[in-house]
Amino acid sequence: MTLPLLYSFRRCPYAMRARLALLVAGQTCELREVVLRDKPQALREASPKATVPVLVLADGQVIDESLAIMQWALARHDPLGWCRPTHGAPAQMLALVTESDTGFKPLLDRAKYPQRFGLADPLAPRIACAPFLAGLEQRLAQTPFLCGGHATLADAALFPFVRQFAGVDPDWFAQQPWPRLQQWLLDWQSTTLFARAMQKFAPWQPGDAPQLFPQP
Repeated sequence: MTLPLLYSFRRCPYAMRARLALLVAGQTCELREVVLRDKPQALREASPKATVPVLVLADGQVIDESLAIMQWALARHDPLGWCRPTHGAPAQMLALVTESDTGFKPLLDRAKYPQRFGLADPLAPRIACAPFLAGLEQRLAQTPFLCGGHATLADAALFPFVRQFAGVDPDWFAQQPWPRLQQWLLDWQSTTLFARAMQKFAPWQPGDAPQLFPQP
């Protein structure tokens, strides 16, 4: 194996952001699209967590956290300066991602599946998410992107989750006082980069011919 091996699932937001960074870095991978209800044994052997994304490097090293995959790819090649924010330090950019992953994401899960969490009021978790999203709106009132004048790792890392939140109730999201965040989301969804990241692949089966991501 000379190319990194990427286990992915098209609709997983963690896998989305990993694919976005791999695309920007120009890193070709052998892709194995996973069906989450029928995870292949090879994925379980690579990472006992058996969650996507998982990147297996040519030397056998396994990276099984999406943010770590993004950082690995961009450390190799970062032509758009995704790791170089123009507003705030790189550590502050990563702190925003951590805030999203540890604070906003659990609330997002409740907003998506209120009955699963035994919540009688489906609106309550959406309201709980509002302060974080309002904070993003405030950032975008100061700069075009979350950490300055150009897109960074933070924009790519948060975008798939804001997209999920907006999809819970699009009409409700559109009525919120977050015009800059709403436009930021629309802009990201309309990029060629996102379209390439969302390219469809057939689920991988042992013995299949290699599939390259991105397609040449």
